[in-house]
Amino acid sequence: MRVSGLKDNYRQNIAIIGDELVGKTSIIFNFLNKFQDNRIINVYLDVRPESLNSFAKRFIGVLLYNFLINSGMVLQEDLAFLINKSEKYAPKTVERIRFILNSLEKRKKKNIFTELNLLCEILYQETGKVCVVIFDEFQNLESIGFLNLYREWAKLLITNKNTMYIIVSSMKFKTKNILSKNLSLLFGNFEVITVEPFDIRSSEEYLRVRFAGLNLAKPLNNFIVHFTGGYPMYLEVISDALLKNREGALSEILQNLLFESSGLLNQRFSNYIKSFMDHTHSNDYISILYLISSGRNRIKDIAQLLRIQKKDLIARITYLLELDAISRSGDFLKINDRVFSFWMKFVYQEKLSSLTFDAKNQKNKFRDSLEGMIQEFMLNAQKPLMERMNELLGSFEDEMVQMDRRKVRLNHFREIKPLQFHSRILKNGLIGRSNDSLWIVAVKQEQLSEEDVLEFSKECRKYRHKLQRKIIVTLKDIDMNTRLRALEEKIWTWDINSLNQMLDLYSKPRVIA
Repeated sequence: MRVSGLKDNYRQNIAIIGDELVGKTSIIFNFLNKFQDNRIINVYLDVRPESLNSFAKRFIGVLLYNFLINSGMVLQEDLAFLINKSEKYAPKTVERIRFILNSLEKRKKKNIFTELNLLCEILYQETGKVCVVIFDEFQNLESIGFLNLYREWAKLLITNKNTMYIIVSSMKFKTKNILSKNLSLLFGNFEVITVEPFDIRSSEEYLRVRFAGLNLAKPLNNFIVHFTGGYPMYLEVISDALLKNREGALSEILQNLLFESSGLLNQRFSNYIKSFMDHTHSNDYISILYLISSGRNRIKDIAQLLRIQKKDLIARITYLLELDAISRSGDFLKINDRVFSFWMKFVYQEKLSSLTFDAKNQKNKFRDSLEGMIQEFMLNAQKPLMERMNELLGSFEDEMVQMDRRKVRLNHFREIKPLQFHSRILKNGLIGRSNDSLWIVAVKQEQLSEEDVLEFSKECRKYRHKLQRKIIVTLKDIDMNTRLRALEEKIWTWDINSLNQMLDLYSKPRVIA
């Protein structure tokens, strides 16, 4: 464990990134509740917009409180009390604290970030205790008023060898930019850990536990997994609502959450949209989000529909990328929050474009859209995987896409045909022919093996086309050895996550298996 290694003079700073509400802070709190070591002081701060004075006092207070937490004395959340009680054990640290507080009273802000963090090193020299400093939503440090924040921090990462940093952020794009440009160091660099939503199996297990005793049909259970994208907060909100109203239909529950003015998710998304209103190009940002949510998510299509020059559109897109509102995959844009995307299309835009203020009519229209979406998901869930793949390949129109760190052109096929393999393992597939390429696709619902890869490669050698794209699709996870073998054979492997990413780009229901 990275934190335990700090005692043995091994320090690895960590950056935990992930979408909002994906569970990053829960992971940190779980660690803080379970991890106990008298030689390690955890300094957790939820970084929020506040004055420099307020932040400094919170930092010092948390540091001293956790320094004294194992002393046996009854503690008070009072800074003067903590300073007084700590002086006996760490006089040099307290002396420096008084210097910092005195500087702030005199409005001296220079090097305050450095001074605060050096307290951890002084404390180590006095007591032998090392610090783990955790900044939750660390990018908010920029708004507090530190001068030369990242320049000072970069120096601290090199010199403060007995202090480990864990930074947490919902702004993935911005964090990666900061780490690559401002905090990119040979020594003291950050290991980046991305927290993803629950996968299908974890989402199903979560709902199984939550819905114990609730007789919810399996297809509806699968729809919730599809609809939420595995985001813990949405799984919790929807399951809570269903448990409180056990007789209510799923469409009724979602209507109450997403459409009603008092609905929890409706209020959340409405406030999010309002955050754009103060910006110069607010209408453009909201229009882009709406177009993406409605399936018109290719950059060239958005440019035409908004009648905006491409350079101006790219500037708007870049802003939304920096906010992590959207992500880009080649020619495609995608709203990161699936539930917000649905709300944008069927609630926000519908209310804006309504010719009347007939709330009942709007509510009925929303319910119809919701039930139509559920029915579409269930209808697609009954289709064989081969049929779903055929429909997906038939949607390609020569777009560029980026998946698994590779850029691929999705050729428009003039012909897509079923393919029978003369193999004892792989039986079925598809072949797609475009003007300048040939795609050979094998489909296997069970676990993929190295032997499958070799058999498929052998089958592909029967075709002489130079520009050949070889793909194996499976609904199971793919182990590392099989992936490496596929790379050697120049075969692109799609597990269920890769398949669903592709289906998302074409606004098609996900496969839940």
